[in-house]
Amino acid sequence: MELSQETIDKYEAVIGLEVHAQLLTNTKAFSAERNEYGNLPNTNTGPISLGHPGTLPVLNEKSIEYAVRLGVACGCEIREENQFARKNYFYADLPKGYQITQDTTPICTGGAITIKVNDQEKHVGLTRIHMEEDSGKSIHDLSPFETMIDLNRAGVPLLEIVSEPDMRSADEAYAYLTEVRKLVRYLEICDGNMEEGSLRCDANVSVRLKGAEAFGTRVEIKNLNSIRNVRRAIEFEILRHIDMVERGEEIRKATLTFNAATGETAIMRTKEEADDYRYFPEPDLQPYFVTQAYIDNVRGSLPPLPNQLFAKYKNELGLSDYDAGVLTEEKHFALYFEALLQYVKDTKSAANWMMGEVKSYLNEMAMDIQDFPLTPTRLAEVINMVSDGQMGRTLAAQQLFPLMLQHKNSSAQELAEAHDLVQVNDSSELEGWIQEALNQFPDKVEEYRGGKKGILGLFMGEVMRKSKGKADPQKTNELIRKALEG
Repeated sequence: MELSQETIDKYEAVIGLEVHAQLLTNTKAFSAERNEYGNLPNTNTGPISLGHPGTLPVLNEKSIEYAVRLGVACGCEIREENQFARKNYFYADLPKGYQITQDTTPICTGGAITIKVNDQEKHVGLTRIHMEEDSGKSIHDLSPFETMIDLNRAGVPLLEIVSEPDMRSADEAYAYLTEVRKLVRYLEICDGNMEEGSLRCDANVSVRLKGAEAFGTRVEIKNLNSIRNVRRAIEFEILRHIDMVERGEEIRKATLTFNAATGETAIMRTKEEADDYRYFPEPDLQPYFVTQAYIDNVRGSLPPLPNQLFAKYKNELGLSDYDAGVLTEEKHFALYFEALLQYVKDTKSAANWMMGEVKSYLNEMAMDIQDFPLTPTRLAEVINMVSDGQMGRTLAAQQLFPLMLQHKNSSAQELAEAHDLVQVNDSSELEGWIQEALNQFPDKVEEYRGGKKGILGLFMGEVMRKSKGKADPQKTNELIRKALEG
């Protein structure tokens, strides 16, 4: 496809995403069978997931709680009376031959996910969030002649999060899915690991001329297994649709698969009409009622949410969008920073330490923040020594910070004094180092006095070297200027 930018710019994409999030419950959606990833195939099974005659499903109430948590976090309307339905469809890896889901009564409706693309904030509306069970997994690459079936996943509780067709680019879809994953991780309802299949995404894509009201014919790209591949698949489809429209070819409604190796989509099946799943009420499950008191209780148990923390760091602490984004990217990292803020005097300095020394250490040690050796109170001791002028930033980062990591029972003050790291601001001691530096470079002194003011840094560097980094930079700068101009 060779399309000019002028041609591409005539069109806009219309994109909606359907995200399936596996819930972190101990047991499955409608049985007491284990819900664990990574076990040997077909070991997390039982009479209910295997579809034995005479078995009855029993609702896992934790999946209700998790659905309400997500709904409250997204500003959805929570349905009081929740009914379940049977979705009749041939699942090769769901033995009972139908899926228990919600059809006409999704537990959550409305609400939105807020994204940011190119410094522009946008609210992507949600159509619905509903509860259902997962199917098993068909494995096609272990045998050249047979398909293997693993039913460990059959019956695992899912939330399907269906967006409105509000996204207009692959970048917006990328940002939306990133925010969804971050949100479910903050809420601790799903681990968000797309490579393990616990978060899966289908993308609905069409194009239309800019300014047009009617949607174009859409296609659905199924089972995208990474956020990067969601963007790649959508980018490819947008260009393919534009190319077909420009050629006067008809776009047919279809279900597609994405080949990550080639970066292209391929048609799995065409859809002349909507699938007829023959939904009917699940006769073995009574309606489940969610009261306002229950919703209020769940709301009160929510952790700080990423968009709330982002707004706080930007508006109250004055941090940049980039800094606020890094600090809220991962829940436990953000909660550590929240705790740190209670003890530090300079919030911007605390943010810099988190994104600098702390992140570097975690990356070097391949460690999560939960295993970081320093508590927020101990890290605050180091930061506050710099803020109080007791130590320079470089000296604190290069010498005191490693000492704090090694000596877990000593305070920052004790270690700084024991290793002679406390900043020197005594004028007589500073003047001694300054005079040594001026005597060492008499020709440079004359150059400075002749108007070459940029040479001041040479003397600053020499004094810092002689003081082993302990000289108070601000006071040293003032005394050097005074000595050179005196």
